[in-house]
Amino acid sequence: MKQFLRPAVLAGALFAASLAIAQTAPAKVADTSKGKTLVDAKGMTLYTFDRDAAGKSNCNGPCAQNWPPLMAAANASASGDWSVITREDGSKQWAYKGKPLYLWAKDAKPGDVTGDGVNNVWHIATP
Repeated sequence: MKQFLRPAVLAGALFAASLAIAQTAPAKVADTSKGKTLVDAKGMTLYTFDRDAAGKSNCNGPCAQNWPPLMAAANASASGDWSVITREDGSKQWAYKGKPLYLWAKDAKPGDVTGDGVNNVWHIATP
């Protein structure tokens, strides 16, 4: 005899799954002095790099020390505008709308946007 989930049970399971996804989003939106910006779980501003190719990071070595990538777990998976790219060293990094995301080592506290415009190639990531 086949068992079927009751609608209430199914709805509860779907709600729990959607809540888990919402809680594990790689970034959120916050207000900064430059407007709405993507930030990491600690509220630190995220940036994009003009020299990245779609879906590929070109910031490695010393660059990645100054601009730490927004790392993704090895088992992270894409959802909506979010994707996971593989870095040169094989690690995983989050990307938004195909653009890899980074932090800026000189931002000291949540809401800082001191990396915006650095060398005319770094920009705050906007939703």
